[in-house]
Amino acid sequence: MEDMHFDLLVIGFGKGGKTLAASLGRLGKRVAMIEQSAAMYGGTCINIGCVPTKALVHHAENPGLGTPAERHRTAVDATRALTTKLRDANFANLDTIDSVTVITGRAEFLDPKTVRVTAGDDVLDLAADTIVINTGATPTIAPIPGLADSDHLLTSTDLIDLDHLPKRLAILGGGYVGVEFASIYAQFGSAVTVLDSARRAMPREDDDIAEAATDILRGAGVEFVFGAHVTQVRDIDNGVEITYEAGGTTHTLAADEVLAATRRRPATEGLGLDRAGVRTTASGAVEVDEFLRTSQQHIFAIGDVNGGPQFTYISLDDYRVVADQLLGTGVRSTKDRKFVPYTVFMTPALSRVGLTEREAVDRGLPVKVVEKPVADIAGMPRAKIVGETRGLMKFVVDRETDRVLGAALLSVDSQELINTLTLALRHDVTASELRDAVYTHPSSTEAFNEVLSTPPVRTA
Repeated sequence: MEDMHFDLLVIGFGKGGKTLAASLGRLGKRVAMIEQSAAMYGGTCINIGCVPTKALVHHAENPGLGTPAERHRTAVDATRALTTKLRDANFANLDTIDSVTVITGRAEFLDPKTVRVTAGDDVLDLAADTIVINTGATPTIAPIPGLADSDHLLTSTDLIDLDHLPKRLAILGGGYVGVEFASIYAQFGSAVTVLDSARRAMPREDDDIAEAATDILRGAGVEFVFGAHVTQVRDIDNGVEITYEAGGTTHTLAADEVLAATRRRPATEGLGLDRAGVRTTASGAVEVDEFLRTSQQHIFAIGDVNGGPQFTYISLDDYRVVADQLLGTGVRSTKDRKFVPYTVFMTPALSRVGLTEREAVDRGLPVKVVEKPVADIAGMPRAKIVGETRGLMKFVVDRETDRVLGAALLSVDSQELINTLTLALRHDVTASELRDAVYTHPSSTEAFNEVLSTPPVRTA
C-alpha cells in the first residue's frame, strides 16, 4: 500500500458502512474499510446481534432430540456455523472489489483527515476525502458492587456463544434485551429470573401489552421480580449470589450465570474524536445533523454510534442518506423516516409501530382502541395450525379520520405483519381499508379483517 490516500474511509464493518463501501467501490472509488477484529467482519448484526440471537430463538422454539443441555449445544454449534458462513461472505463481498481494501486493526484519528490504524506492531496512517464512523455500540455494565469483577458475568455477546446451558440464569433488566433472552433460555430449559427496578417489564409499551407479554413469559417458566434494586453481586461456589432489595426487604438469589441486559452505549472510546474536531452528545454519541454529517462536513456517523435507534435497518437507511449526499441529489435525510417498526423476538414475537395508546391520549388525539386475544380470532386459523395461539393484537385508531395511529401485535408472525402495517401508516391507509382488504388464507394477516371489525374496547 504505497498510496495511503482514499476517496472513502469507513471505520467499522457494520451494515451501513459495508454497504456504502461496496457501493462506492463498485463505482471505482478507492475505499478503505477498517475493522478492529476479523471476528467482526460484517458487523454486529451477523456476528453478535440479530442473526445469532434469532437463530437461537428458532432453535429454542423448535427443540430437537436430547437433553436440554444437548439441545442447547446443538443450537450454539449451528449458530456459530451460520455466523462464520455469513462473516466469510461479508468479507469476500468487499475483498473481491478491486478498489476496496479491508484493513484489520484499531483506528484512531490523528487529525480531521488522517486515521492511524494499529495492529500489534504494525502502524498505517491513512488519509481520506470522506470518512464514515460506523463503530456501533457496546454493552454497559451497571455500577453494582462486585458485578464487573464476577467470573459469572455475561453480556449478550457472551451468552450467545456460551458452550453450556446455565441451569439458573439471572437477568438484570426487564427491557427488550432481557425479555428476549429470558424467552430463549427458558425454552432451552434454564430456570430464568429477571430482576428489574421498574414496576413492570418493557416500560415503553402500554400496560396491557406488557402484561400480556409478561404473562406469556411467566407461563414459559420465567420468574420476574419487579421493584428489585440490586445492591451486590459476589461469586460463590459454583455460581454467583445476587443481593437485592424489594418491598423493603433484602433478598438473595443464587444463579450459575448473570446476564447484564441493560442499555448499550455508542462505541467511541479510543477513536480520538477530539483530534478530529468531531463533537459528541451528552450520552457519548457522535453528534450528527439530519444528513448524518458530524461537526466536520466530510465526516459522517452512521448506525448505533450516532445515537439513533439501534436497529440494523436504521443503519441501512443511514447508508441511503449518506449515499445520497455523496452520489445523489443530497436531499434525503433522517427526517424522511416515518413510522419505524420494531420487533422483540420473544415467543411469540411482539412487534409495534406508531403511537402507543398512552402516547396518543397524551397528545390529546381522539382515540379508539380495538384489540383481541389471538386465541379468540376465529378468522386467523394459522395461529391454530402452527399451535401458537398466545398473544394479543391491538390497534390505536383516530376516531375522526379512521387513520391507524399505532399497533402492537403480540402474535405468531408479527415480525412480518408489522411491515404491512408500517407501509399502511406511511401511506395513510385507513383502518377500514385494512379491515376490508382481501388477504390470503390461511394467513396471519387476515386477522386484520376480524380485529378491526370489533367494537372499540376504549375511547378517549
